[in-house]
Amino acid sequence: MNDNTADHGFPPESLPQLDAACFQRPRLSLLRVPTPATHAPRILLLYGSLRDRSYSKLLTLEAARLLEAMGAEVQIFDPLDLPQPDAAPDSHPRVVALREAAAWSEGMVWCSPERHGAMTGIMKSMIDWIPLSVGAVRPTQGKTLALMQVCGGSQSFNAVNQMRILGRWMRMVTIPNQSSVAKAFLEFDEAGRMKPSAYYDRVVDVMEELVKFTWLTRDLSPYLVNRYSERKESAEALTLRVNQKSMHANGA
Repeated sequence: MNDNTADHGFPPESLPQLDAACFQRPRLSLLRVPTPATHAPRILLLYGSLRDRSYSKLLTLEAARLLEAMGAEVQIFDPLDLPQPDAAPDSHPRVVALREAAAWSEGMVWCSPERHGAMTGIMKSMIDWIPLSVGAVRPTQGKTLALMQVCGGSQSFNAVNQMRILGRWMRMVTIPNQSSVAKAFLEFDEAGRMKPSAYYDRVVDVMEELVKFTWLTRDLSPYLVNRYSERKESAEALTLRVNQKSMHANGA
């Protein structure tokens, strides 16, 4: 292919479907951050159970300890008293707290029990309260996400697979690795600490990968999620707004 290099990439005649003013060829130079952020990665952890001895909560606490040992700053959101979506206004204090934590975060960990072959309703309710957009801000877009689940019986991946779909829907960078702990009631001691095992080692792997992906993407997130279709839509909206102002100025 001939590279008649211009800022907007290929010559318009080769791709007549494109709006040449909005098309941008991805540039390697824009993936190099001159001054990377040096603060601790900010990770929000969510778990989907209200039981007194909740294994998803215990697993989340282990993940939080690991993240702190790896240099991250963590927040854990307790779903207790969070209302069901649409059952309360978004000004409810627990909803506000969840949304503020989501906005603060650069990455997240979602951990759910598997119940009836799916994530719990509590887990889904938390995710449903996090909006796709608040004005021009998308609270989750471009942020990293790690997924974990606990199982009452044999190992399954239904909950993490569902949450992976949700992560993509929320436009998050969902890391490849994930954790599923089978027979979780056997994997924690009386004090609630996870026993040494291959399951624990996998949790270490997942948190390590999450921290690395967060470092890798957090400074570049605005560029990584900058899309042709949205640039085109923004340009069209701007043109429409300017034209409307012109019509009003001319007395139309």
